[in-house]
Amino acid sequence: MLSYRHGFHAGNFADVFKHVLLTQLVGALRRKDKPFCLLDTHAGAGRYDLESAVARKNREHAAGIGRLWHRPGLGPELAEYLAEVRALNLDGALRWYPGSPRIARALLRPGDRLILTELHPAEYPPLKAEFAGDRQVAVHRMDGYVGLKAFLPPPERRGLVLIDPAFERQDEFERLIEAIRVIHRRWAGGMIAIWYPILDRAPSLRFQRMLRESDIPAILCAELGLYPYDAPLGMHGCGMIVVNPPWRLDETLNRLLPELLEALRVGEHGQTRLEWLATAP
Repeated sequence: MLSYRHGFHAGNFADVFKHVLLTQLVGALRRKDKPFCLLDTHAGAGRYDLESAVARKNREHAAGIGRLWHRPGLGPELAEYLAEVRALNLDGALRWYPGSPRIARALLRPGDRLILTELHPAEYPPLKAEFAGDRQVAVHRMDGYVGLKAFLPPPERRGLVLIDPAFERQDEFERLIEAIRVIHRRWAGGMIAIWYPILDRAPSLRFQRMLRESDIPAILCAELGLYPYDAPLGMHGCGMIVVNPPWRLDETLNRLLPELLEALRVGEHGQTRLEWLATAP
């Protein structure tokens, strides 16, 4: 299909949610001295110009990163994430938004690695150019699901797989279940983070039931909903599944998600959810 272009949605509330959590996951990997590898399977363009024609069409970032840009009193997790966005906007004006590859790269230490796969013919060239000459980043034009078998397990034996597909296919959740099984078979100790939209509520709940019924331990589900789930068609919220989450991530998210909801909510609507779908034996 390959019709999805993230530039229309860059910096929206779903990006904020996803990248705040990504910052926490990479931060947890940094707490140990040993190097790690991060594989981003649907990397996108790397960074996005919020003044471009596509970003200005719907200005989705205004209800996402725009709500945090001048917000005082942010907690440490939101402040840490916002610092990565500000690093691309040193003049203080919000123009550039970092995709997950740019955020991940900013958090790498010497010795850590980032592997990026992107199949879209319009997204791959800017992604390749973004990291040209960077020896810690490998960029491949490849289907992200194929990359799971090509690059896992990494020699570092520590790290994270971020899977953030466009959800253009009806069977995307089923593909994600199979992807989790593939990763777990090849790299049982690897951390997996899967972002998903909440449009029609039923598919994401079915996805979670399938995860509960799997034999994979240690699965944490975090969700942010800004609109009633029975509202007309649209993205009402989003979630992230984390397999093998770092120690005490649930405690961090229990504090962070309500703060994020308060910063991004529209009117009185909104809800968060944090639940273990499976716990470690």
